[in-house]
Amino acid sequence: MPRLILRYIGAIDAMNRAIGRMAMYLIFVLIGVLLWSSASKVFLTPSMWTLETAQFVMVAYFVLGGPYSIQLGSNVRMDLFYGEWSPRTKAWVDAITVFFLIFYLGVLLYGGLVSTAYSLGYFGDEPFRFFLDLIGTFVTQGPSAAGEELGFLERSPTAWRPWLWPIKTILCLGVFLMILQALAEFFRDIGRLRGVSD
Repeated sequence: MPRLILRYIGAIDAMNRAIGRMAMYLIFVLIGVLLWSSASKVFLTPSMWTLETAQFVMVAYFVLGGPYSIQLGSNVRMDLFYGEWSPRTKAWVDAITVFFLIFYLGVLLYGGLVSTAYSLGYFGDEPFRFFLDLIGTFVTQGPSAAGEELGFLERSPTAWRPWLWPIKTILCLGVFLMILQALAEFFRDIGRLRGVSD
């Protein structure tokens, strides 16, 4: 295997391992939010923010932990035949089927970026140009000029009305990290087929 690909696999694995291990502690944040929700309903006035906060934390937990789950091989798979196959056959099947995963994640990422652009007040049909212009303005003119590029920020239609762009940004980041990890797994499978050990 080329050294560049081995470095890519190592870098992506290390990054997603660190992010995934931090994300797994979000379960305690989720437990705390749900405990506060239950306690406030029994003893105090119910809090408006707990349901959506729990949903946002769960999305972050799931989507930021996904790449680490792929790395560990702990994602759910249909094991009707797969468990009986040789490691070489598994590597062949994984190297082929990973493209279906990457296609799905690509569509999901595109939809997430369109939705994130909408949540930042962009209602046009070129979200990538919007993000490039926004980043360019931020780098060249600063945060205040980039803030002027934003339109009406989307809020949740609930009584609490939080902004939706933070969780949509986290979703896009998590899907992008999953694509990077899926590519690393593809290269790892090619390495197994070529006799390179993990």
